[in-house]
Amino acid sequence: VGASLGVSALLTASTVAYETLRWAGVCYLLWMGGRMVWGSLRRHGRPTADERADVGTTYAGTTDDGTTDAERGGIAAGVRRGLLTNLLNPKVGVFYVALLPQFIPEGANHLAFGTLLTSVHILFGVLWSALVVGFARVLRRWLTGARARRVMDRVTGGVVIGFGVQLATAQK
Repeated sequence: VGASLGVSALLTASTVAYETLRWAGVCYLLWMGGRMVWGSLRRHGRPTADERADVGTTYAGTTDDGTTDAERGGIAAGVRRGLLTNLLNPKVGVFYVALLPQFIPEGANHLAFGTLLTSVHILFGVLWSALVVGFARVLRRWLTGARARRVMDRVTGGVVIGFGVQLATAQK
């Protein structure tokens, strides 16, 4: 909707607006990736969920019942994080400004048709994410193991930090 209303065009035209949003995105990516890596390092050698259940202890975002912060937040927390990540990435808006206009028929209402195309893109993203989540549920026991979580957090955190560094060093 922002792209259809011209917000992305503003970001493309205004270096100050683009750079401000870009650096906010850099900070967010570095914070998010650093938190994942740091959390995985803090969990090194910690008890498993079964061991914690036996003694009733908690650590690094895990509650007494063995659920993580992400599990407590549910879908709403995931939507908030995804929305914030996309809003702080100016390239998402630039992508829509560069991609959408060529698919809007001549004479069509740009706002309505652009929003429709964006909604289709979001729908495909949600369907893909649902497929990934369904697959992860099948592998849940293995994925929630302490060793697998440490490895995934370190790798994913490193990749997110890499995206942040790439965004920081990228040219407009």
